[in-house]
Amino acid sequence: MSAYVPTALRRQIRAQFTHCCAYCQTAESLSVAVFEIDHIVPRSAGGETGSHNLCLACPSCNRYKSDRQTGITQERGQAVALFHPQHQLWREHFAWSEDSAEIIALTPTGQATIEALRMNRPPLVRLRRLWARMGEHPPPLE
Repeated sequence: MSAYVPTALRRQIRAQFTHCCAYCQTAESLSVAVFEIDHIVPRSAGGETGSHNLCLACPSCNRYKSDRQTGITQERGQAVALFHPQHQLWREHFAWSEDSAEIIALTPTGQATIEALRMNRPPLVRLRRLWARMGEHPPPLE
């Protein structure tokens, strides 16, 4: 069961993340899906329904993340904390490939998040290439 997130708080979170997924940076306007409010620290682990623990997530990232807070990196084979969009800056953990189609990890946190959320799934990489050619991607980073 999902927690009720007041409408004003939903609007605040959507605006804060400029209507883009906090994880994969997909713009909601380029998707046919309605993006969701994600509890970064899941409620099942004591996460609160407050602006400090919420972000906007595309349905795919939100499903793959589920109630995870850590991921296993292939390089290190150890558990690493996933990216926390309210406490960390995207550009410190991730970068775009030259053609803006793939997300590149800059840190173990970035690598664990990319792997756990499957942020470079082939269909999404193909879509990013198309969006980049259209001038719609990548979104500006703050």
